Amino acid sequence: MASSKPYIGCRIGLLSKAQNRYEGILYTIDKTNSTVVLAKVKCFGTEGRPTERPTSPKDDVYEYITFRGSDIKDITLCESPRSYHAPVMIV
Repeated sequence: MASSKPYIGCRIGLLSKAQNRYEGILYTIDKTNSTVVLAKVKCFGTEGRPTERPTSPKDDVYEYITFRGSDIKDITLCESPRSYHAPVMIV
């Protein structure tokens, strides 16, 4: 059975409207609540992008982060799924 959400499990780059860049594994997309959830997320900060609130990269890797669609500026595919086998929730 083919997934209706083929990018679930892929490494995704996400740029927030606050100019922070995140990378993580696409865990779920909730169209009803307009949210995107990434797993194993790293924050790279603003990386010199112009913003009123520059932030530094973080060393932490967050288990999950939920992003509201209204807070997302851009999403890019970094790589296809490999051996990531966490349970996937499709809403």
